[in-house]
Amino acid sequence: MLQFILSGLAIGSVYGLIGMALAISFYVTRVINFAQGQIMMVAIMITATISSAGYSPWIAVILGLLSSCIVAVLSYVIAVKPILAFNRFSFGWLVSTLGFAVMLENAAAYLWGPTSRPFPAILNGYSIHIANAVLTGQQVLAIAVAIVFAAAFELVRKRTLYGKLGVAVATDPDMASAIGGNTTVVAIAAFAISGLFAGVAGILIGPSTFANPYLGSTYGISGFIAMMIGGGTEKPLSAMFGGLLLGVLANGANALIDSQASDWFPFLVLVIILIVTPRGLFSSGGFSFPRLMRRAR
Repeated sequence: MLQFILSGLAIGSVYGLIGMALAISFYVTRVINFAQGQIMMVAIMITATISSAGYSPWIAVILGLLSSCIVAVLSYVIAVKPILAFNRFSFGWLVSTLGFAVMLENAAAYLWGPTSRPFPAILNGYSIHIANAVLTGQQVLAIAVAIVFAAAFELVRKRTLYGKLGVAVATDPDMASAIGGNTTVVAIAAFAISGLFAGVAGILIGPSTFANPYLGSTYGISGFIAMMIGGGTEKPLSAMFGGLLLGVLANGANALIDSQASDWFPFLVLVIILIVTPRGLFSSGGFSFPRLMRRAR
């Protein structure tokens, strides 16, 4: 049982990082970037390509993370900003971000081919024993990095001027703009940070999945579910808790129900939680579909 929980926390850390990536961009712009999984995939493919060319894995990782930040900003400039400029309350971003995701996936498949590539391991051959459970170095790293990034984001959000400006834009963009806040710059920064979180998730999961142009959709969906069950759209940190819970539940379902249960079990969890508490488990003011539909009307 302990093994299932710890392994679930490791993969849940990745889900949580992707969920936070989605939540951070939504927090400021009220847009769910459905290309987030593909942005993660870009970081994986760039890192694998540079590493296989003979460069240091650390240089490859840095450039991979930089690429995910750049692509995330491009997703805002191309797929989000024009929609919001036309009508801030439009849901056209549903189509535009999905279209951007398809474009990234097809471009990656064209450039790198549909087959998987090796990905450099960061902590190879290292493991830690806890009672009768064993965690690989990569799993330990995933949990540790997720904790550090989640804590750092909360610290920046609550204690720095830039974080408070982001809160102001998220709360009332018109008022923030009226007092001199540049909402466009804040939105770009939010998307860049979301790209960083997605890229970090990709670097952590890459050694176990290898580099493949089509893995973005799977992890993007898992991150979305993590955000929703955690209630991370008004409190991005809640998406991390949602991811950790999702990882443990999915891992347990694989062990107790069926080895393929993680393909469908997260959706069952999502439906149950949305019925019981539409705003998510860990947020008192999170996202709810009824409220979203009221805004649409």
